[in-house]
Amino acid sequence: MSDVPSSGPASQPASGTARPVRGMLHHVEIWVPDLGRAVASFGWLLEALGYTPFQSWSDGRSWRLGATYLVFEQSPSLTADRHDRCRPGLNHLAFHVEDHETVEDLAAGARRHGWSLMFPDRHPYAGGPRTYAAYLVNADGFEVELVAVDHPDPG
Repeated sequence: MSDVPSSGPASQPASGTARPVRGMLHHVEIWVPDLGRAVASFGWLLEALGYTPFQSWSDGRSWRLGATYLVFEQSPSLTADRHDRCRPGLNHLAFHVEDHETVEDLAAGARRHGWSLMFPDRHPYAGGPRTYAAYLVNADGFEVELVAVDHPDPG
């Protein structure tokens, strides 16, 4: 990780990154109430998904995959101490994973890193019979969805 001034993350992708496609997501910045918890939960998950640590400064960390990066920052300007996915704003982040085995492996390991399985009575088809996914929530109320690209038919 590189050191970045306390004013926040740099906006330039690291060298060696393929030129982004117009309209591709550049970055997402998520304000968190506790950077340590965010690093423990999101850091583990993002690295398991192939992201690499990108930036680090006193109030934040970021992870990158290709030309896109995700930033987690504990800002002194926060107005709440917990994320509420049911309020206006971010509901969840959804990530593609290779297959249903990966969904299950990540869901099984998630508890050790601050995540809980949502909708356990409907797992892995909480999104419907055509979507094999794990819905996870961390201690700060952030939800992620891990969606299998290739999955078995529940039929």
